[in-house]
Amino acid sequence: MPLLDHLGELRRRLTIIIVSIIIGTAVFYFATPTIIDLLTDPIAPFVNDQFYIMSSLGGFSLRFSIAIKTAAVVCVPMILWQILGFFLPALKPNERRWVVPTLFLATALFFIGAVFCYLFIVPSAFEWLVGETNTIATAFADLENYLNTEVLLMIGFGIAFELPLFVFYLAVFHIVPYATFRGAWRYIYVAMAVIAATVTPDASPVTMLFMYAVLLSLYEVSLLVTRFVIIAREGKKGLKGSRVGFFAADEEA
Repeated sequence: MPLLDHLGELRRRLTIIIVSIIIGTAVFYFATPTIIDLLTDPIAPFVNDQFYIMSSLGGFSLRFSIAIKTAAVVCVPMILWQILGFFLPALKPNERRWVVPTLFLATALFFIGAVFCYLFIVPSAFEWLVGETNTIATAFADLENYLNTEVLLMIGFGIAFELPLFVFYLAVFHIVPYATFRGAWRYIYVAMAVIAATVTPDASPVTMLFMYAVLLSLYEVSLLVTRFVIIAREGKKGLKGSRVGFFAADEEA
């Protein structure tokens, strides 16, 4: 398509995303009391079930903030589909077969990461954070601040769990050869440590260590799966990297 048609298609898909999130926000606004109860459940034991809102507009702003974030998270499958749909016409038929599995895996990994954070990271992180506060003062639990930190943690872990998908596609399509990923592991490990320290909103060592351990585990698992897939389709020579090897094998299959 001409450039203006591409821009029109992009605008259409962005409009769908924005309108969907706006509608979702309106719907979830009325469900925010239940959502907030769910979010505070792993934190409440560390603050004696006492949360506070510090301003007259705090209740409204908190409900709106939670509603829009919930809408954005629930719309993740649709957002990913719109992104993939924009690039779909540029893909070859053998490449398009990967779109639906990619959408499913990306969505599943995001929600698995968010749930993992909710069940295991949030309690440990807030236990440490509140404990540190209680050593010097009484923790005064500002509900908006606590929930914003928790939601950002969950979104951060949801995005972090997408790492295997990125590594898999970069290596299996030979955009970045598998041998490069395997040979540069020292630099990648250091980069992951920097990322873990940067993206965790609470800056606590507990959360950073958890994030770092998760990133390392996901990275190694993704490389292991990628190795099996490449060897199965191309043989061990594929591990060294060939930009057309995997597509050729896909077409033969």
